[in-house]
Amino acid sequence: MAPSSLAVWPLPTVLIQVVDYENIKIVSGDQQDFTAISSCNGPCKTEDDCSGQLICISGKCNDDPNVETLTCTGKGPAPPSNSDCRPFGTLKCKGKSFPQFACSPPVTSFTKASLTLNDFSEGGDGGAPSECDEKFHEKTELVVALSTGWYAGRSRCGKMIKITARNGRTVVAKVVDECDSRNGCDSEHAGLPPCRNNIVDGSDAVWEALRLNKDLGVVDVTWSLA
Repeated sequence: MAPSSLAVWPLPTVLIQVVDYENIKIVSGDQQDFTAISSCNGPCKTEDDCSGQLICISGKCNDDPNVETLTCTGKGPAPPSNSDCRPFGTLKCKGKSFPQFACSPPVTSFTKASLTLNDFSEGGDGGAPSECDEKFHEKTELVVALSTGWYAGRSRCGKMIKITARNGRTVVAKVVDECDSRNGCDSEHAGLPPCRNNIVDGSDAVWEALRLNKDLGVVDVTWSLA
């Protein structure tokens, strides 16, 4: 007997693409699955496809030049930050409890922050001289202090950051001190409680350049490395 005819159905083309040792993406037909998180040089469509602080550049995950991540270049670790930043304890000041933080939210190209007002001059709100240069700074100087996590163990000392207010105005200021999120309520901190973990503490000149009302004391801004 002659063999019976068999219907043959074309199978979809399946391509297994190894992104790195931990991530595997499967491409079937014309559709691509980007649900996996890519590491350095892995494929991406948006920044959500990239791990950590990496961003999507020309279809590949890479370091963000605006925030100085160094994950892919191998030149060193990115400044520490924590997307799940929680307090490690509390500090009681004048009968009130304040959370203590050793971390800050992740740094992005538009990092959300609270801008506070600080007097960096001798006898001002800052207490001791600025930690980065051991100097006091006049109210006319464009200087800031950053919360402990963003200060990153002095690694941002002397760095220039760009601050953007909700009114659209921007200013570039120098990092000269830490807004201590771990300690406070002593003479070194002029009796002030620990800073919150999302603070850019700006001088009078910073507030004036942004045309903000200093009587408010705290306003929402974004910042990035200049």
